Amino acid sequence: MSGAVIDAAWVLSEPGRVPALANHRLTVDGERIAGLAPCAEPPAGPRRLVLPTLANAHDHARTFRNATLGSYGLPLETWLPHLGAMPALDPYLCAASSLARAARQGVTDVMVHYTRVQGGMPYVEEAQAVARAAADVGVRIGFAVAMRDRQGIAYAPDEDVLAALPAELRDVVRARLAVKPESPKDQLARVEAVAQACAGSAVTVQYGPSAVQWCSDPLLEAIAQASADHDRPVHMHLLETKYQRDWADAAMPGGIVRHLDRLGLLSPRLTLAHCAWCRPDELALLAERGVTISVNTSSNLGLRSGIAPVAEMLRQGCRVAMGLDGMAFDEDDDALREMRLGYALHQGTGLDVTMTPAQLWDMAARHGRRAVSGPAADVPISLKPGSRADCLVLDWSALDDDALFDDVDPLHLLLARANGRYIDTVIAGGRTLVQGGKVVSVDEAALRAELIAQARAALARSPETHAWRAVLPALGQALGQWYGEGRHRGCC
Repeated sequence: MSGAVIDAAWVLSEPGRVPALANHRLTVDGERIAGLAPCAEPPAGPRRLVLPTLANAHDHARTFRNATLGSYGLPLETWLPHLGAMPALDPYLCAASSLARAARQGVTDVMVHYTRVQGGMPYVEEAQAVARAAADVGVRIGFAVAMRDRQGIAYAPDEDVLAALPAELRDVVRARLAVKPESPKDQLARVEAVAQACAGSAVTVQYGPSAVQWCSDPLLEAIAQASADHDRPVHMHLLETKYQRDWADAAMPGGIVRHLDRLGLLSPRLTLAHCAWCRPDELALLAERGVTISVNTSSNLGLRSGIAPVAEMLRQGCRVAMGLDGMAFDEDDDALREMRLGYALHQGTGLDVTMTPAQLWDMAARHGRRAVSGPAADVPISLKPGSRADCLVLDWSALDDDALFDDVDPLHLLLARANGRYIDTVIAGGRTLVQGGKVVSVDEAALRAELIAQARAALARSPETHAWRAVLPALGQALGQWYGEGRHRGCC
């Protein structure tokens, strides 16, 4: 979009740090902001507000949502098996439709922790399909190759969990969920093969250990060493639920975060998703080591995982980012609403201020870009000349449709009522991805229609998928009993 010109009623170049600029013209030349200067007179026509685009620091590029799969409102431990309720689909369609939805909601940097392989083609080719989808949509992604080698059913060895399940469930659960171990060497080689195949694209390939409970120490230690050797980022879940906290305390009495530090994993290259059950001393160590934390507010609410201690994270000096985890509050990837929800929960109580607008902006944009592209991407996000042209344009006439005073800070209104339906234009690196509220880089509607048709056709010829769905209620009940009896702590 070389030569683009945006006349705006308001420009929030650095939300929370720099006051809003009234009646300014922003010009784009190639991939960069070329100019930001006052307009000769107020812009004609509908008023617009421009701010930098947002970032999603933790996601999985899934297309079909929880309610569609019948899994809304379940806790993580009984929700996870529902991910197998879909047959293999075209990975390009899955990724392109998911990333197009993200772009429409103002997100231009997306972390894809690729834990759900479609399996219809060799892994490297599937990764290339995801990379091609990102390029077509026009977003930048981190692609974390999922890695694991233990405990596929619950937080204990698979055979121990299977023995506790009803006999009629054991064979089907073993076939679907039990981990088929693969050596650290082979898993690391896969990451390198993906990195070579995606070289030169707008994709940052990362190591993606699923979580400590799903990865052995030898695997995690090998990942830590490889990350240091290749300066490659690492993306991993940590302490998402109270059951994971219980398991960690039983399995690592010295502390799970200190255990990760001893393995060499804690570094500025690491992003940890969730940390909802971290303790103050653990957060202090994460801050000291320069780790990024992706807080996934709606996901934690939707999966009944709790509310992350964001105020304590900020007090300890942690670098906090915002993740949507495929579970924004209305299952629509609305990043503006997610940002506002996070602020509402964590800004403080009464006169106590525990999160400032500037910290919120770092969470919603700056630190997420770092999680996606690595430490080198940790630069201030702004619309100053010379900055990357990542511009989010809102229909301010629609959002501010009851104005009475001319001295109300537009950031005040943004935090009070902004959401995705006010987005008019999204520009990423100078390229227009969304215009008039619709994705223009790809045909989002056609992608979605094709994917839904493919999914329905695949389900019609997949009795195995329907058989698995029939097992899920009994499996959920059995797993709920297993956790309820405290077996994840290694007792009983």
